[in-house]
Amino acid sequence: MSGFLAVLVVVLIFVVIFQIAKASEYVSILKGEKKSREQSNRINGFLMIVFLVLGLIGVWWCHDLFEGRMLGESASVQGDGIDSLIRVTFIITMIVFVITQILLFWFAFKFQEKDGRTAFYFPHNNKLELIWTVIPAIVLTILVAFGIRHWLRITSEAPKDSMIVEVTGKQFNWVVRYPGKDGQLGRKNFKLIDNAINPLGQDWADSLNTDDVIAPDLHVVVNKNVKLIIGSRDVVHDVGLPHFRLKMDAVPGIPTTLWFTPKYTTAEMRKKTGNPDFVYELSCDQMCGSGHYSMKANIIVETQAEYDAWVASQPTQFAQAHPAPAASPAPAAAADSTKTVAQAH
Repeated sequence: MSGFLAVLVVVLIFVVIFQIAKASEYVSILKGEKKSREQSNRINGFLMIVFLVLGLIGVWWCHDLFEGRMLGESASVQGDGIDSLIRVTFIITMIVFVITQILLFWFAFKFQEKDGRTAFYFPHNNKLELIWTVIPAIVLTILVAFGIRHWLRITSEAPKDSMIVEVTGKQFNWVVRYPGKDGQLGRKNFKLIDNAINPLGQDWADSLNTDDVIAPDLHVVVNKNVKLIIGSRDVVHDVGLPHFRLKMDAVPGIPTTLWFTPKYTTAEMRKKTGNPDFVYELSCDQMCGSGHYSMKANIIVETQAEYDAWVASQPTQFAQAHPAPAASPAPAAAADSTKTVAQAH
């Protein structure tokens, strides 16, 4: 019963508001406020045109000001194609935006309230509906097809000569593993994870693990295909490579992959950007907890010689988990007794 009364009260409130609005309209007409409203409409119509012109100028100015200042040129071969697709999409949507906005504001000015003018309504037009449904559908289908093409390209099987790197996310940092001279990563078992000596749960019974290297940053070789094997230790993360125009989810228990080809070393990008502190960034693009904002790592793109020297300088995770026992020193007491006997003789 109380629910019915609440609904009734709401209905009565709407009826009262409607009647007050109608009464206000009648009062305005009786007082001669119609002319005042028409004058306000003329002013608003003029302001619509001003806003249209200034708005389009502002859009162009912002585009010109910030174009190329965010991430700059793509740093991967695959990213070039993605940039081209984004550019085509932007051009198409920009044309539609400009046309629709001009029509919207011009109509607001052109067809403002005037004496003797009555609105014309047409509730249905098959031709118009066909145009604004079919044409956008075709254009979007083509754009989606090109997008799927790029997606399938970076997620397909990497070329056989690709270097392999494993990237694992955990709250709130990345763990990067590199294969040794054998070029293969060893087996893992999540039950063997130990944050101190075995952060990825490497199975030491697998000989392929003995030369694997773990590091906090991602090192890749310029102009060489790189295959990333991506995973997570806890929640869903996302490998974000903004400078390379790539990203991929890191899902617990479900390895994902992508591959790309870096075009410029870090040193070359510092010269191109004029920023001596420039670094490529590996970010987490999936909200993963309270420390999400800090979950990032540096990407170092270098020559093959620089990469080989870096890998050779890194201790293997196997060696860190199995340190060699320290040599036992000669007993001091035995040495002293031998010396005493020798002196007695």
